[in-house]
Amino acid sequence: MWVSYTNDQNGQNHFNIKTKVFENCLSLHKFFIMTKTNIRVRFAPSPTGPLHMGGVRTALYNYLFARKNNGTFILRIEDTDQKRFVRGAENYIVESLNWCGIEPDEGVSAGGSYGPYRQSERKEYYVKYVKDLLESGDAYYAFDTSEELDKLRKEGEKIGQIFTYNAQIRDSLNNSIRLSPDRVKEKTDAGEPYVIRYKVKPGEILKLHDLIRGDIEVDTTTLDDKILFKSDGMPTYHLANIVDDHLMEISHVIRGEEWLPSLPLHILLYRSLKWNPPQFAHMPLTLKPDGKGKLSKRDGDRLGFPVFPLEWKNPETGEISSGYRETGYFPEAFVNILAFLGWNPGTEQEIFSMEELIESFSLDRVVKAGSRFDPEKARWFNQQYLRMKSDVELAGLFLPYLKNEGVEADKELVVKVCGLVRERVSFVKELWDQSWFFFKAPEEYDQKVVKKRWKEKTPVIMNELIKLLESQDDFSSENCEQAVKDWTEKKQLGLGQVLSPFRLAVVGGSFGPHLFDIIAVLGKEETLKRLEKAIKVLSAE
Repeated sequence: MWVSYTNDQNGQNHFNIKTKVFENCLSLHKFFIMTKTNIRVRFAPSPTGPLHMGGVRTALYNYLFARKNNGTFILRIEDTDQKRFVRGAENYIVESLNWCGIEPDEGVSAGGSYGPYRQSERKEYYVKYVKDLLESGDAYYAFDTSEELDKLRKEGEKIGQIFTYNAQIRDSLNNSIRLSPDRVKEKTDAGEPYVIRYKVKPGEILKLHDLIRGDIEVDTTTLDDKILFKSDGMPTYHLANIVDDHLMEISHVIRGEEWLPSLPLHILLYRSLKWNPPQFAHMPLTLKPDGKGKLSKRDGDRLGFPVFPLEWKNPETGEISSGYRETGYFPEAFVNILAFLGWNPGTEQEIFSMEELIESFSLDRVVKAGSRFDPEKARWFNQQYLRMKSDVELAGLFLPYLKNEGVEADKELVVKVCGLVRERVSFVKELWDQSWFFFKAPEEYDQKVVKKRWKEKTPVIMNELIKLLESQDDFSSENCEQAVKDWTEKKQLGLGQVLSPFRLAVVGGSFGPHLFDIIAVLGKEETLKRLEKAIKVLSAE
């Protein structure tokens, strides 16, 4: 399959597609094109780096909309910007969606009847349709060099104007509108670089509709002639996504607010190609938690939270950016967080399973205004999902962390420990800080607590406590607690005189869950050993 560039008698048609295979592909697509009664949506990221959480939200909303309406969710990779292509980014996108449970029905990872689903493999389609635009006069060749355009921009800056390549100026520039057909042929035959621009007709009021923002009017006089085909032979986003959306029968384009300014051009392209456009819905921006503006890729690590679903290592610099998965978020919590960044269910419910999100989701509940990301609320979401897990599930998740700490623990013990400390954490990894003393005795003691709670008579009291605990055949939490309370009353001791140094001896400080729950898990032998050690160490200080 190959493409050559020729010139007809009018000097306008320079694309000549030489392949039977391509003609067969077009016929196949025509066979599949039906009325857009079937819901078909797509998520079409560019592999120019790691997938931002805002991009995952776009994928999620498309996925929810498709599932709610028994439609099809497509993953398409828009890799026409070869200069910004980043190695490994496409695999990262696929892995991120898999982790979130956002499963494409068609796409680069799932296959399908409308492929290829990678734009770099679809060049022939774009060549055909840009040729149609050239033939109809809705597009033209522009030979302006970067130096020529930079000069015009600087001249505009001197008089306080912004240079725009549009209907007001294009007739005087270096393009096929001003040049004769023969001169255009000379330039293309000589191999002069060019781009192909869309020819906007000024003076029309375009009436557009967005499913989230309602009716929009745009004066075409304000639009510039965007580039459709670049000098490297690749289409721009504007042409490629229109062609692909049409051939893939996309019924709804659900994308970020940043693409709203492109909507007029895209509608004009649909009209020029005599295609019915899909319905559009532009989602609100995800705003940074501090200050103003869109949450960017740089904000996360600056403010101490991830902005990427998975950890990302830059293949060029080796720089590592944190991810929600590696930070310890559950994928269900991450999805729940994203769902609320621009969507309101209209109820007080905040915790949604994927199935509940699908059932509740609708575009008419998506807000127009930007939604501010709240890192503390994100932690809260993860905490709620952690609390919904059983002690056995948590223990299974906690065991790898224990192994990293050099602890080989019996799972039954870990299950008991998780049951005691689970309410104190938001992440599985935080379980260690709240429970390490169950797995190893303290090697040092909090000196502030020692100074405040370990008094001159404390060793005597602790030795008597040892004798009391030694006599307990039932070392359950309830029995030990009652025995100690009865003993303190009989000895006329304050509970603080006993329990504070007791806790200090067992855990090394004044922290942890209920003291008698701790010693019940540790068992009699370990508890007495820790008491004896504390008496020896602290009496010597």
